[in-house]
Amino acid sequence: MEKPGDKMNDFNVMDQTIKATTIKTGKYLTFTLKEEEYGIGILKVKEIIGMMPITSVPGTPEFVKGVINLRGKVIPVIDLRLKFSMDSIAYSERTCIIVVEIDAESGTVFIGIIVDAVSEVLNIKKEEIEESPAFGAKLNMEYILGMAKMGNRVKILLDIDKVLNAQEIKMLDKAG
Repeated sequence: MEKPGDKMNDFNVMDQTIKATTIKTGKYLTFTLKEEEYGIGILKVKEIIGMMPITSVPGTPEFVKGVINLRGKVIPVIDLRLKFSMDSIAYSERTCIIVVEIDAESGTVFIGIIVDAVSEVLNIKKEEIEESPAFGAKLNMEYILGMAKMGNRVKILLDIDKVLNAQEIKMLDKAG
């Protein structure tokens, strides 16, 4: 026998599934780290800039490179390679900073992420996106929205709001 709230709960679960699929479908700015390709929803991207002087902030984790002054606004910058436990490399003329807007508990935070190179903006359809594979309970992969199958390549779609945890965002917000 159904309880009065069961149909509403089923509706909410279905609604969340539809929203998750809709959020994944759309335009993504793609970029490379190491030899892997990643994508961030274009609506999260505010600006792409070349490398510029970064002022280091003492007492921050290794992946936090420091802050930049972008037209009078101080923006914290992280090296996404280091955040993802990849080897550090010397920056080149293709290295750039993508300024993204992150939704945090305190509101909207702007953060610069250093990537090896920006590739292109792609329109990714829902049928090209697969759920992220399960790597086991010990690995936190909630920042991966899904995997986009593009020809014989796979692009890892990131939920940029979840790449950093709440404590890291608070720390960066204070640094900025």
